[in-house]
Amino acid sequence: MKTALTIVPVQEAYEDLLRRTLAKVPCDLARLIYLASMRDYNTGNYHHDGLAANFSLETAREAMAMAHSAVFQKVAALPLKELVRQMVIYLECSHENQEEVLHAWRRLEPYRIAIPLNANPTVAALFISNIKLALVILPRLRSQNRAHPSVA
Repeated sequence: MKTALTIVPVQEAYEDLLRRTLAKVPCDLARLIYLASMRDYNTGNYHHDGLAANFSLETAREAMAMAHSAVFQKVAALPLKELVRQMVIYLECSHENQEEVLHAWRRLEPYRIAIPLNANPTVAALFISNIKLALVILPRLRSQNRAHPSVA
């Protein structure tokens, strides 16, 4: 009866992913990074064992690709102030040293791998530009908040 699971529509797998996994991630930027991390960098295939076990491998991959594209569109359209706010949330939830993460993002630009394969090149360029601007604003905002704690 395992074949019955492979007939389940992608939309159901997508909603399952949103409800069970992505709802636990604190912001859209973090969701975007999470979804990109679930994609094999050599093939572009997504891997999510839970979805693949409940649906099918192909259905899980399609649902992940849908979610990745949808979240990317949301993040790419964020006003700069909101993007900076979400970066703060992402950094606070990271288990890494925040200064090291910011340094790596500036030098290595790992956020580029967060762009879905089917992304519009103009939207992708806007996303990269906004991330770079946010990376300039964030340290200044942090130093301003340290200098004037009552403003934060």
